[in-house]
Amino acid sequence: MNTEVKAVHFTLRDDGREYLDRKIARIPNAENMIVDLLITLTKEAKDFSAEAKVNFRWGVSVHLKETDFELNPAIDKLMGKLDAKIIKEKEKAKDVNEKERSAEKRDTTFTG
Repeated sequence: MNTEVKAVHFTLRDDGREYLDRKIARIPNAENMIVDLLITLTKEAKDFSAEAKVNFRWGVSVHLKETDFELNPAIDKLMGKLDAKIIKEKEKAKDVNEKERSAEKRDTTFTG
């Protein structure tokens, strides 16, 4: 999994990066499902926004965004949303694979 983190309008300190890395490491099976994880943390006038662009190995790309008055809660919200999205996308991919397999089984009937 390729991970890229950008900080806009502020400098992300080492403790903030370590916090984010710990959160990313807790995502179940992220290495197996995600090709690219691009995170942008932005300091706005009164709050922080945390955005993620995720490219899954089966070709789906999603964009998520969360905001909060502090950086760590914004990261927490984003990671919670990302975790839920990964589960949803994994189920979708599993359903598609099952439908393809059942269609293949129907197509292999003997004609003769």
